[in-house]
Amino acid sequence: MNDELSRLADWVGRSETLHDQIGPTPVAALAATLDHPAAPVPAGTPLPPLWHWLYFLPLHRASDIGADGHARRGGFLPPVPLPRRMWAGSQFQFLAPLRVGEAVTRRSTIADVTVKSGRSGTLVFVKVRHELVSHGAAAPALVEFHDIVYRAEPQPGDVPPPPVPAPTDADWFRDWLPDDVLLFRYSALTFNGHRIHYDRRYVTEVEGYPGLIVHGPLIATLLLDLLRHELPGAELADFRFKALRPTFDGRPLRVNGRRDGTSVRLWAQDHEGWLTMDAVATLKG
Repeated sequence: MNDELSRLADWVGRSETLHDQIGPTPVAALAATLDHPAAPVPAGTPLPPLWHWLYFLPLHRASDIGADGHARRGGFLPPVPLPRRMWAGSQFQFLAPLRVGEAVTRRSTIADVTVKSGRSGTLVFVKVRHELVSHGAAAPALVEFHDIVYRAEPQPGDVPPPPVPAPTDADWFRDWLPDDVLLFRYSALTFNGHRIHYDRRYVTEVEGYPGLIVHGPLIATLLLDLLRHELPGAELADFRFKALRPTFDGRPLRVNGRRDGTSVRLWAQDHEGWLTMDAVATLKG
C-alpha cells in the first residue's frame, strides 16, 4: 500500500469540467425537504448558499459503483487504497449569486493530496477546488474547496478522539430530529449512493456505526438555513465548516448561531451536547 500512497500526489493538478442548468425542481424539492412553505421558483431566483450541491451530480454508471455505494476509486479523484471516505469540511467564497435558469460551468481541480498518520492509523486528505461560473460571466460566482478524508477500518483497541462540548451561548437555535426519510430524500436530491446514509443494515453490520449517519453537507445546509431564517436580508461573503463528530438518525440534532458584527459562528451539537460541526460565516457589509 505504501507504493500506492506515494503515487497519490500525481493526481494534484488534475481537473475536470462539467456543465449544468440551474433548474427550479431541485430547489422546490429541497425547500419541501427542509419543511419550507411551498412557493414558486421563477427564473432569476437566487440560489440559497450551498444549494449548488443539488447540481453537477455524480452520474456514475451502476457498474462503476463499489460495495459502499460510492464510485470505485480512480477517475478524477485519486485511487486512495483506504476503505472509509468522509466529507471533512469545506470553505466557500460567494462572489455573485447563482440564479435559477442559468447555465453554469463547474471547473474542478485536485488542489492537494496529503498522507498523515493519526491515532487511528493512516489518513489521506484530498482537497478539491471547484469554481462555478455562470454562462457568459468572466469570473466565478462561487469558489469552493472540498476536503475529503480517507481512513482505514477501525481496529480493536482504537481510541476515538475525545468529544468537545458544544458552546452554550447561542443567540439562536433550532432543533431537528433527523430520520431515515430526511436522509433518504437528501441522498436522492444529491444522487448520493453512499450506503451509510440510508442502508441501516450496511451501516450497522458492515461499518459498525450505531445508526444512519447524517450527511455533513446536510448539516452545513441546516446551519445556513438557520442563519437565513434569523437574518433574512443578509448576504454571505464566505463560509467554512469542519465536521468533528458523526451525527446519527433518530436522535435530536441542534443547530446554533451567534452573531458578532459581520461574523456569525454556527455549530451543530448532538443529543449529548457534543460539538459535531463547527462553522463560521462572514456577512457582506
